[in-house]
Amino acid sequence: MTTPSLHRNEKHRNDEDWFNLINGEWIPSGSGKTNPVLNPSTLKEIATVPVCGKEETLQAISAAHQAFQTWSATSAYERSAILMNWYSLMMEHQDELAKLMTAEQGKPYEEAKGEIAYAASFISWYAEEAKRLYGDIIPASTANKRMFVIRQPVGVIAAITPWNFPAAMITRKVAPALASGCTCIVKPAGQTPLTALYMAKLAEEAGVPAGVLNVITGKSSVIGDTLFEDSRVAKVTFTGSTEVGKHIMRASAATMKKISLELGGHAPVIVLDDADAQLAAEQTLLSKFRNAGQTCVCANRIYVQKGIRPEFERLLGEKMARLQVGDGMKPGTSIGPLIDEDGMNKVIRQVENAVSGGAKIVTGGKAVKIPGHDGYFYEPTLLTGVDASMEIMQEETFGPVAPIVEFEDPEDAIRQANDSPFGLASYLFTSNLNQAIRIAERLQFGIVGVNDGLPSAAQAPFGGMKESGLGREGGKYGIEEYVEIKYISLGLQS
Repeated sequence: MTTPSLHRNEKHRNDEDWFNLINGEWIPSGSGKTNPVLNPSTLKEIATVPVCGKEETLQAISAAHQAFQTWSATSAYERSAILMNWYSLMMEHQDELAKLMTAEQGKPYEEAKGEIAYAASFISWYAEEAKRLYGDIIPASTANKRMFVIRQPVGVIAAITPWNFPAAMITRKVAPALASGCTCIVKPAGQTPLTALYMAKLAEEAGVPAGVLNVITGKSSVIGDTLFEDSRVAKVTFTGSTEVGKHIMRASAATMKKISLELGGHAPVIVLDDADAQLAAEQTLLSKFRNAGQTCVCANRIYVQKGIRPEFERLLGEKMARLQVGDGMKPGTSIGPLIDEDGMNKVIRQVENAVSGGAKIVTGGKAVKIPGHDGYFYEPTLLTGVDASMEIMQEETFGPVAPIVEFEDPEDAIRQANDSPFGLASYLFTSNLNQAIRIAERLQFGIVGVNDGLPSAAQAPFGGMKESGLGREGGKYGIEEYVEIKYISLGLQS
């Protein structure tokens, strides 16, 4: 897979070699080592990327630290214009980016196109928000004082992003950081670095100055620890597992970095008897099976009230049976491959555990072999007769399995939904407005979709409670994570 010539410094390389962006230069690793990038559908190598380490990470930190001195001093309008250029280039190259994402991540092409548009929406949103980082004038207690509050960028940002949304998880962090005047170092997931590098090339074309946005690939532990230890890095923003998030908190404590953590989820769905069964089934399907169930906000635990359960189960099963499993580039594919063997083994283990405990497979329930493909494909699977003791109700699945638990009393459903260390997203289906508001307020989750399986949007806050993380991304709230509030007290001379 050949990289497009979108940058100024196209150096001699093999067609399959991709370089890192540090201080406006596209460079290999100092060691010359590379890692392969595999297509999860075929398990074939499609490209290589540099294996960078401490030396290259320090170079990126130095570049970002130096660039911050000038980027933070540019006007909000200048930064906004550059971000809008980046947005336009993202949409202009939407097809190429989507094909690249499907090749390295596996999600269906149309879904990948949707992610590119979603990712670009954060850039355009924060291009506008750059001009709205307002301050305050506070009435002083004496006549000879004036009291001002201003917002200033925190400094160099380290953004560590996951493989399941290779574009959107970058722009959701980088766009508000750049808009506020920060500079960035992005460490993309090892499985999906190509989308990040392509986006960086477009950012360079858009006019983002050298050193303002740097992208490095390599061993996560080495790059991460270097970023966490360096006092020039003012903030770390991370999307990934709770276990790694806790490590980042500990590692960042020595230099008192600001941190934003979007961590694991285990999203419950509550379907009440008075819900529109068709709407509930359709929205649950959209939530559960997007990206083959490999999202942190997808429906993981489906609690359905006794009266509506037969109809809901029938409708959901019928819709699931129409989902097509296969290569993401094949027209009509709804479910692509799981990212790797570990992901497949976890799904298999959870389904086997549920069945051994008395759960029933209504549809699906096994791995799928796609002719000419060696990737890890699994059928959309509907389980009934599930209870709280089963592994699938305790752990995030990250796969295309929908377990249904029947309940009678809504109080019991609320209790079970909240009985988790995670608190990222939740979903509720009901036609009763009073009940919707009351239950939504009691659910211990940062996001509640009421009759809505896809609540995420650039203009809305995204983030969780409990062990699902700290901080918010998106909306006016997201840019606040990248600024310091400074109070200036001015004494007037007589």
